Amino acid sequence: MKAYERLLKYVKIYTTSDEESKTVPSTSRQFDLAKILVKEMKNIGIEDVKVDDKCYVYGYIKATKGYENKPSIGLIAHMDTAPSACGENVNPKIIENYNGEDVILKEGTVLSVEKFPHLKKLKGRTLITTDGNTLLGADDKAGVAEIMTMAAWFLSHPEEKHGRICIAFTPDEEVGNGVEYFDVPGFGADFAYTVDGGSVGEIEYENFNAANLRVEVQGYGIHPGSAKGKMKNAIRMAMEFEQMLTVFDNPEYTDGYEGFHHLGGIEGDSDHTTMHYIVRDHDAGKLNQKLAEIDKASEYLNFKYGEGSFKVVCTGSYQNMKEMILPHMHLVEYAKEAMRELGLNAKSVPIRGGTDGARLSFMGLPCPNLCTGGANYHGRFEYACIEQMELCVEILKKIVEKYAVKEI
Repeated sequence: MKAYERLLKYVKIYTTSDEESKTVPSTSRQFDLAKILVKEMKNIGIEDVKVDDKCYVYGYIKATKGYENKPSIGLIAHMDTAPSACGENVNPKIIENYNGEDVILKEGTVLSVEKFPHLKKLKGRTLITTDGNTLLGADDKAGVAEIMTMAAWFLSHPEEKHGRICIAFTPDEEVGNGVEYFDVPGFGADFAYTVDGGSVGEIEYENFNAANLRVEVQGYGIHPGSAKGKMKNAIRMAMEFEQMLTVFDNPEYTDGYEGFHHLGGIEGDSDHTTMHYIVRDHDAGKLNQKLAEIDKASEYLNFKYGEGSFKVVCTGSYQNMKEMILPHMHLVEYAKEAMRELGLNAKSVPIRGGTDGARLSFMGLPCPNLCTGGANYHGRFEYACIEQMELCVEILKKIVEKYAVKEI
């Protein structure tokens, strides 16, 4: 079975996670795919396959005889899809010999070459798109499919030399809890890759340093008819706070290695308002500068409106995995070698977001991120390229083989 055939099967399984849920996994429906994968893994010969009570799927392929002392390489992908778009009743469409022009997904919903110019490079290829009503789920079921296809190939070619291959599929990546309960010691890998990227030929080992903030704004609500000299409107106070921050540090003005602060949500009334910010930068020093700017705005407005009017609370953070990958740059170099051998223009690109691999790297498992051949994640315009998916399978195979024949 080819990778795209597996993808077509997996995307029809409803696995959307829920950022408001307090359970682990955040949605029980993620077990539906986990159980299918466990059965499939056992059927192709992966060993010690299991799914635990938190919906983490584990298994491994034992090393070729004589290669047991070679590094154990882990490959990881997530099963959930993003709650930002509907992930139920996914109906994928296959477009063969794509003509390089706009694709009408449904009336009024167009996969536009103008908006997504990278489509032009895929002329003549085969695309898998949505029907315009849901996301596709290639993030990250393409990664799941590619790992499974690679595993099946090695198990059907016992003559190929490799060390131990560790495989894991995780829940809740899209809501930030993908490796919260990941069993690093039990997984048994010396090094690993998440297979959760985009365009073929890319490897990512730099991600944002991040802070998630909640800003509580306490006003003084009173009937507007008798408000003179008394009311402090928390909504307008919140607007004033946002306007004090550097305009060109908003995400719509940033790219590449440039960081940002982003007001992602606001709710409340004139008496009390809550603002939700995410603050990001690849450079930890620059992240701290952005956080200091927020603190200064809060300090000034507390002076203006009275102490306790503004309270900034950090609700979560993560770090750039680059510092954990640099001592193990063979992870990046071997991946690039594999890509170049397949005729690809291998390149490292910074992740303008986070990745499970970042957290795993700080948990003691160095773990950069590999491409999957998908694009436009988290929405109705998501698609995957079949030929690129097949190349991603070949990249995985070559990386595993390199660790069997090279010395670190």
